[in-house]
Amino acid sequence: MKVGVVGLGYWGPNLVRNFLSNKEIKKVYGCDQNLSRLQFINSRFPEVQLTDKWEEFLNGYDLDIIAIATPVATHYPLAKAALENGKHIWVEKPFTFKSEEAEELINIAERRNLKIFVDHTFIYTGAVRKIKEILDRGDLGDVMYYDSVRVNLGLFQNDVNVIWDLAAHDISILDYLIKKNVIEIAAHGIANYYNHENIAHINIYFEGNCFAHFHVNWTSPIKIRRVLIGGTKKMLVFDDLEYSEKIKIYDSGITINSKEGVYDALVQYRIGDMYSPRVDQTEALSLGVIEFINAIKENRQPLTNGYDGLKVVKILEAADFSIKNKGKLVQIK
Repeated sequence: MKVGVVGLGYWGPNLVRNFLSNKEIKKVYGCDQNLSRLQFINSRFPEVQLTDKWEEFLNGYDLDIIAIATPVATHYPLAKAALENGKHIWVEKPFTFKSEEAEELINIAERRNLKIFVDHTFIYTGAVRKIKEILDRGDLGDVMYYDSVRVNLGLFQNDVNVIWDLAAHDISILDYLIKKNVIEIAAHGIANYYNHENIAHINIYFEGNCFAHFHVNWTSPIKIRRVLIGGTKKMLVFDDLEYSEKIKIYDSGITINSKEGVYDALVQYRIGDMYSPRVDQTEALSLGVIEFINAIKENRQPLTNGYDGLKVVKILEAADFSIKNKGKLVQIK
């Protein structure tokens, strides 16, 4: 297959490297309007053919796949043009800036039997795949809450707020791990710089008395990437900055006993052992490339497809509306 990567800034070089390293890829092309980015890619990957002309890139190289790593507002027009020219597409998160745009791209792809891969990278990490395995096996019991903190100093985006930038990761992970319907969303935050919120708290209410909370922040003095998942049997902590013990499972919980005639419930706390399962260290992006290529060859939807991207965009839209309206509760349809 021949692959073209449009957008060679922050994430584009990682895509170029991983496509080049896959034996199924015959040739990689790159496109960016910034000549300095073309020079950088040429110095790192001289085998990549480069251009600053989108039309030449789209029509001139007989590409099978176009990977889009540009600002989110440009995802829709670039993806639409690629699909209409018969290309499978790889789109960085978030998929689009509007759910209507995502729906249109999905419809075009379905009509033309083309595949959409949305780069929810964390789904392919060893840690998240291991958590999925643990949850599916029922080790934690029924999930009661999902609490995530994703904070750091920068990188500020000039086109979206911190919800669209950082929370998109957490929402995609949540959707992959917890298969419950989202009922309502509320978000609070503030913009201290420019017009985009740099700190936000998002609350997501699921059916079945389950709750998720995200704290995202571009202006934290320290970097934190931590998730707590509380189940009726056990509890789990995922710290992505840990090198050797990213996942820790605690045999801890609460039992409430009440007896007839006793006004106050009797609360018992269980604190048992902790263990840390082994996590695969294979680079997530390389696994994403393999999954997309296999999906094309097998004519099936990839693990992170347009429909998954659409679900994430709908939640982001609801959170964005809520934060602009001082935490108004928004129902998800």
